[in-house]
Amino acid sequence: MLALGLFAIIALTVMNVFSLYDIRDRMTEGEEERQFQLAEELVRDVRQQIYTPFSGLREIELEPVEYFINSSGQFPPQLKEGIINASKNPLFDGIYFTPESIDPCQEGASIYGFNYSNNELELTSEYPSILCDGLVLARTKARIELNSFNYRWNNNVEFDAHRTMNIGFINLEENRVIGYLTITLNKDQIVNGLISPLMNEYFSADTAGGTVLWLHDWLNNEVLATNNNAIEYDIDLVDQRRVRFGTSMFSEWNIKVAFLDNSIATMYNATLVKNLIILGFAFLFLIGALLFMFFTAQRERALSLRQAGFLANVTHELKTPLAVMQAAGENISDGRVTDPIRLQKYGDHIYSEAIRLKKMIDKLLDVAKSDSGQALINAAPVDANELLRFFVSESRAYIEAKGFNLDLKLSDSRPLIMADKDNLENILSNLTENAIKYSSDNKNILFSVVTNQKEIIINISDTGIGIPKKHHKNIFKKFYRVEDSLKAKTKGHGLGLSIVKNLVELNGGDVTLKSEVNIGTTFKLRFPVLIPNEKTLNNQKNRITSTSITENNEYAQ
Repeated sequence: MLALGLFAIIALTVMNVFSLYDIRDRMTEGEEERQFQLAEELVRDVRQQIYTPFSGLREIELEPVEYFINSSGQFPPQLKEGIINASKNPLFDGIYFTPESIDPCQEGASIYGFNYSNNELELTSEYPSILCDGLVLARTKARIELNSFNYRWNNNVEFDAHRTMNIGFINLEENRVIGYLTITLNKDQIVNGLISPLMNEYFSADTAGGTVLWLHDWLNNEVLATNNNAIEYDIDLVDQRRVRFGTSMFSEWNIKVAFLDNSIATMYNATLVKNLIILGFAFLFLIGALLFMFFTAQRERALSLRQAGFLANVTHELKTPLAVMQAAGENISDGRVTDPIRLQKYGDHIYSEAIRLKKMIDKLLDVAKSDSGQALINAAPVDANELLRFFVSESRAYIEAKGFNLDLKLSDSRPLIMADKDNLENILSNLTENAIKYSSDNKNILFSVVTNQKEIIINISDTGIGIPKKHHKNIFKKFYRVEDSLKAKTKGHGLGLSIVKNLVELNGGDVTLKSEVNIGTTFKLRFPVLIPNEKTLNNQKNRITSTSITENNEYAQ
């Protein structure tokens, strides 16, 4: 289940990351597409301003034009009005009309030119040479279109790049061209008076962000206008798409677009980073929560197993003394044992097993009190030297009966601590019992007191089998036992050291251990000094008086 949970979290995180990047890319592409469409709208605006002065031609009957020009040399009134309006447009340099029968490319040919001063058509042989190129293109296109299908419009428009616009007047009834209206274009005005202002209007610094436009003459590789003079034209920056003005209008020009710093993308990138950071923290939090649950479950499982082992063990150990007491009691109550020596022996059995049972019950009660927070202490000044003397005197016979050598080292000062004397005796009893249980051939126990300016240290050392270093951090946990060949044969519940740690901390102290396998173990009980010893403060050193068990017996006598 944990693996499935981790897989689901990782999968969801990856999906979310991909979704965020996909949204970012879509937003970026969408914004770039919007800017590109805006550039196309700019081009449409340019085309409209070029075409608008002549947009009324479609509604005018052009068949009479040929008659009017041939008879009077002027345009019909309805057409003349539009031509006059067009002449006022600064985008156009001049307006000329060439009948179909005249070829302006021939030397000495005369065509009609519009006189701006009197608004009249006049025959002239002085006209720009570019008219020839434009009319060749216009006549070729008109011939193709009129011959390929039934042409439906009364005019035909063809551009000679950015130089001229040629409008063919068509007689729809006879399907032929009447003549060509040629408008010469003012390049400077188109670039600087029309396209450049529109670039700055459509893509101003406030709205364009990092979108840069260049009006590029690809034939001459020349930049004619841009909306951002600070950015030099670079083909590597340009988007692959080009915005063209049409198939023939300004055919040598196109608008190239570069998206250097998409404001929407920049804003979304910042949001993306924030989302990724939040998502990362959420991911780590979920992973941490799952790992916490996993390790907690493992600890609970281990604790449950230890508790189950403890219950089995303690049940067995409780039944054993009860069985011995029950058997001895039955033999006495039945009257089958009358010999005084045997009666004493049975009585000793009952007594010793009762003491053993009492110790186990007391230990369980201590644990229960500790867990429920009901453990109370009656703190009072305690002399650590006197405490150890009394404990060793009381326990000497029992310890030596187990085959142990006993040493006692006391401080030469009076080491007073504030603690519960009964708790301290319980602590010493548990640690002594551990030393006896977990010693094999080399049986020695040393009790010592060390003092310094701040604390009093009570040491209980043995030369037993020791505790492997990897178990040190768990040794004070309830029900924890280090299993090996010797400990497997040694009765215990894993409660003694847990009780020791709890009682030491209740009395304001701390317990640590130093242990090496096959060398021995030392438990250090540290308690704050109640009344600092003046000699200790002056000399800042510890002086230890060593006495043997015999010397202590003499002292006691």
